[in-house]
Amino acid sequence: MPKSNWLVYIIACSDDTLYTGITTDIKRRFAQHESKKGAKYFYGRIPQKVVYLEEGYDRSTASKREYEIKQFSRIKKKAMIEKARQSIEF
Repeated sequence: MPKSNWLVYIIACSDDTLYTGITTDIKRRFAQHESKKGAKYFYGRIPQKVVYLEEGYDRSTASKREYEIKQFSRIKKKAMIEKARQSIEF
């Protein structure tokens, strides 16, 4: 049975774009993006903060979910981020 420790994440960037990716260690991956050792997407922009996380995936399902989210419009991504943010506020 595949491990379910993969995360799907969205990072807000300095140019007001949203980057979606997958990882097993969000702190390490964010640091890679900051140091330009992650995705080439960050060569021309700076990652600001992680704004969305989903957990409990294996590698395959995380990749599928990443692809699904990348197909969303910016408006749909923003709504998903806002809904998740509201659900964790007390």
